[in-house]
Parts: sequence; structure tokens; C-alpha cells
Amino acid sequence: MERWLARFSELFYCLMRIVAGALFACHGAQKVLGSFGGHADLSNPRHLAAGIIELVGGGLIAIGLQTGIAAFIASGEMAVAYFMVHAPHGFWPILNKGELAVLYCFVFLFMASRGSGALSVDGVLGKKGKP
Repeated sequence: MERWLARFSELFYCLMRIVAGALFACHGAQKVLGSFGGHADLSNPRHLAAGIIELVGGGLIAIGLQTGIAAFIASGEMAVAYFMVHAPHGFWPILNKGELAVLYCFVFLFMASRGSGALSVDGVLGKKGKP
């Protein structure tokens, strides 16, 4: 199975990047714009910073522009979110409802190491999608 699917690895990476980036941007839109059932709270600097990182970073990741940098920052934000918000309620993500923060953290860390990929804005601009 791996040999057959390996032919599509660049396409699958592109799909993962688009989906993860778009979903992350939606979280930012909730915080900054009050979209998707969220509530914009621009008076809290940490909330605002998180929302901007999620909205802008998620958008950059989704289109594949400077993905390495955006994903590294997003990964760090999710690590901070886990330890500030979830870890005080217990260490295990399954118990403290931090699974999404941990998953985003490691998916974005992988993307930071891999870059934008060939099927991206960076790829079209000739940057080859390298971090």
C-alpha cells in the first residue's frame, strides 16, 4: 500500500497543509472577527495575539506561502496554549481536552521541517517549498 500511495505523497501533503491551515485560520477568525459562532475579544492581548497567529498563520499555511516560518510560529503557539490552558487540568491531553492543541502543535512542527511543498504558492514562485 505504501508504494502505491507514495506516488501521491506531494498531493496528500498539500491537502493536509490546506485543511490544517484553513481550520486553524477558522479558529483565528473566531477570536479576531467573531466568525463561526465565536466572540471577538480584542481587549485581551493574549487572545488577540493568538487570534492573529491563527488567522494569518493558518492562511499562509493553507496557501503554502512561507509555510516553514508560519508553521513554526503556529506550533509554538499551540505548545504554549497546551501548557497554559490544558495542562493545569491534568497532564494527559485526552483528559484535559488538549488533544487538538497537541495535534496542531506536532502537525505544524512537521510542516515547519518540510516547508511549503511543490504544490504551493512558494512552489509556483520557484522557492521549491523548502523551509
